[in-house]
Amino acid sequence: MQPGGAGGTISVTLARLGHTVTLAARVGDDPFAEYALAQVRESGVSESAIQRDPDVLTSTITVLQTPGGERAMISDGATNRLLDPAKLKKRDIETTDALIVSGYSLTEGPQREYALKAIEIAKAAKKKVPVFIDLGTGAVNKVGTKLVQDVVAADYLTLNQHELLALTGTGSLSAALAQLGGAGARQVAVKVGKMGSVVWSPEETELVDSVIPEKPVVDSTGAGDTFTAAFAHAVLNGAPLSKAARAANAAGALAATTVGAQSREITAADLERALGR
Repeated sequence: MQPGGAGGTISVTLARLGHTVTLAARVGDDPFAEYALAQVRESGVSESAIQRDPDVLTSTITVLQTPGGERAMISDGATNRLLDPAKLKKRDIETTDALIVSGYSLTEGPQREYALKAIEIAKAAKKKVPVFIDLGTGAVNKVGTKLVQDVVAADYLTLNQHELLALTGTGSLSAALAQLGGAGARQVAVKVGKMGSVVWSPEETELVDSVIPEKPVVDSTGAGDTFTAAFAHAVLNGAPLSKAARAANAAGALAATTVGAQSREITAADLERALGR
């Protein structure tokens, strides 16, 4: 068993890269919660926005994996869907350097209200608070094209090619990006597997080559979340889209060289070494 989840993995990765991070999530009052939060605590992520629910089990995911490191996931539990928007602290959003939202939180239930409220606060803050949205396959499979109007509120949207096509209902990368642009998207980073990633803005579209890790790929679980964390890290440190995507490619590749979503501790020095090879 390994700790994971999109929000947890992004938070842990950002903390290891040197950021001060607060994770907003909801867990049960059970042993699974302690296990899920183990790396969160160890990496120094603040738990001040973690909600406890004694009536619902902490969400778990069963990962089915091929010998080549590809996987499918079966989720169980609904704790995060019950994230209480009444407990969201406006000041936490107004004073942060960035807001990163998992697409899963935009699907349904109280967590959707929580996420939309957080985005609204970030957009209205006197201090510029960039909003990153990491889409997620489960989110787009559940809601589909209805998510477009939500995700274009992001300053930066990260997703993979499958998610992009499903989100827009189109058959090609170029058509999908054009549709997102027409809907108001600002900046997008699309993971395209072994080819790397494609970055898009109204001014540019560029394929950013993948980074090949020194060790073989053994488990891709959490690699996409690690990509998003490293992308945000690079953007917040002033990198342009293409360089941020290059760093994200490196981080995602490194994450896939160990078993578990949060097992590979990726530091800024790791990224520099990977990009320098």
